[in-house]
Amino acid sequence: MVNSLDLGLIGNGRIGALIDEQAEIVWCCLPRFDGDPVFCSLLKGHSSGEDFGYQTVELLDRVTSEQAYLTNSAILVTRMTDARGAVVEVTDFCPRFNQYGRMFTPMMWIRQVRRLKGSPRIRLRIRPAYDYGRHRCPVTCGSHHIRYIGPDWVFRLTTDMSLTAILEETPFFLEDKVTLIFGSDETIPEAIGELARRFFEETLAFWQGWVRDIAIPFEWQDVVIRAAITLKLNTFEDTGAIVAAMTTSIPEAPGSVRNWDYRYCWFRDAYFVVNALNRLGTTQTMERYLGFLVNVVAGAANGRIQPVYGIDGRAHLDELEIDSLPGYRGLGPVRIGNEAYAQVQHDVYGSAVLAVAHVFFDRRLVRRGDETLFRRLESLGETAVSVHDQPDAGPWEMRGRQRIHTFSAVMCWAACDRLAKIAAELGLSERSVHWSQWADRIHAVICRRAWDKRKQTFVAAFDGEDLDASVLLLHDIGFLAANDPRFLKTVSAVERELRKGDYVYRYVEADDFGVPENAFVVCTFWYIYALSALGRMEEARALFENLIARRNRHGLLAEHISPQTGEQWGNFVQTYSMVGLINSAIRLSKRWDSAF
Repeated sequence: MVNSLDLGLIGNGRIGALIDEQAEIVWCCLPRFDGDPVFCSLLKGHSSGEDFGYQTVELLDRVTSEQAYLTNSAILVTRMTDARGAVVEVTDFCPRFNQYGRMFTPMMWIRQVRRLKGSPRIRLRIRPAYDYGRHRCPVTCGSHHIRYIGPDWVFRLTTDMSLTAILEETPFFLEDKVTLIFGSDETIPEAIGELARRFFEETLAFWQGWVRDIAIPFEWQDVVIRAAITLKLNTFEDTGAIVAAMTTSIPEAPGSVRNWDYRYCWFRDAYFVVNALNRLGTTQTMERYLGFLVNVVAGAANGRIQPVYGIDGRAHLDELEIDSLPGYRGLGPVRIGNEAYAQVQHDVYGSAVLAVAHVFFDRRLVRRGDETLFRRLESLGETAVSVHDQPDAGPWEMRGRQRIHTFSAVMCWAACDRLAKIAAELGLSERSVHWSQWADRIHAVICRRAWDKRKQTFVAAFDGEDLDASVLLLHDIGFLAANDPRFLKTVSAVERELRKGDYVYRYVEADDFGVPENAFVVCTFWYIYALSALGRMEEARALFENLIARRNRHGLLAEHISPQTGEQWGNFVQTYSMVGLINSAIRLSKRWDSAF
């Protein structure tokens, strides 16, 4: 049973895999992020009679293990030592590099096991599953390969080691190194070791070149680099969609049954990812996501869009509970699909417009936004106008009630505000005036109905009194100036009601599943943004240092943290959390020209 999220992530923009410190692949979906998890011990564990759904390299008599990424890359290295001092090293990566004028991101991952010292004795267990861990894959063999067969896919292991040792899982002494290439059911027409070496060098060069070109803050450079690589790994190269996380059904807290499938593209999350990567100067993710978003919007009836879509743009994500997987630490249920697709969440209109707005102002881009694109966006603005004072499920996706959420209304305001600015940039003065007027009207409505005079704060919903952490973004979105007294009072109210120790909760009242137990990581980052805007830099830096100390050994964050134990919970790796880390570091870091 996997008992920790102290995992490393490898990937290439098509597939991703999570690997524990003992070199076990505990999660990997095929043929893409939202596919069937062929390795699923993260949610299945190891049980007698059903001991499959994982892949591991076992060093017999192992006593220690250590694991780290190669510098500025998504290549993971696990080094294990046995009781006699023999050492093996396992290198894992998914090929990604430019080839023939395009990005090469095959459904492939490569494992190379190398002897470093002594006479290590190892055993490989390769036991893929299909139908969400329900069945072990049938196997067929060739001269140098093994085929693992699912109902809708086949993947092939091509190797230079003994097939018998793999199939019968017999231990053997590792003399030098062995290479395992997992991928599509296609012949590899060259020496296995040579192909692995070439793909390794090309992939390492890609990642290190990509990192070299991003603009990072002076302080916390390693922290930001790892976060940026991780966000890139959560982008589906084929369509430009950005998944919220690689996993499904990691509970937000033990026994909470808040177990959701995050392997899809939320417009809200994707906007924050695009914004963070753009701050780092990497524009390709934004350009590809723009293509995904525009195609989804073009297919939306009457300008109405969903909060979440499949990574292929599909609209229906029917939610099911899977009884074949007991769940992380046995804490089910395990769900696939997400009923949030059917929810009404009005903030999506602002998220979409804010994401696209970059292309009208960023002069680094070859393909800039034009009037045709602007006209397409206007349908989103029209919908935002019509729904800004209507109830919805809100940013926290309440399943049992609807309210007129302040954050949703503010994002509708943001859609109109940015459309006005885009129109002005394009010289469309009449449209700029039109959208400015609507932005002013919505702003006035929000200030009248979301401001609680008694508590002196903006609240979570119109005419209500409860708080949620999204009001911390009022300055960040541009709705309030940092020196607006209402912003200062709102931050103070959040401190009184939502802050517990070094963490900020998204809300504290009971919802459909009771009172939240753990802190939603990004909310503390939002609080850091607010403190920074208010000039409270030392407080903000102290909170930031605490959060980065809570990352796992590889610098990765899940969705939630237990304030009592510091343990991570919720889906992993969570893009929201990594975005918060990047944005906070940019705000808090010393300037390069004042750092020496």
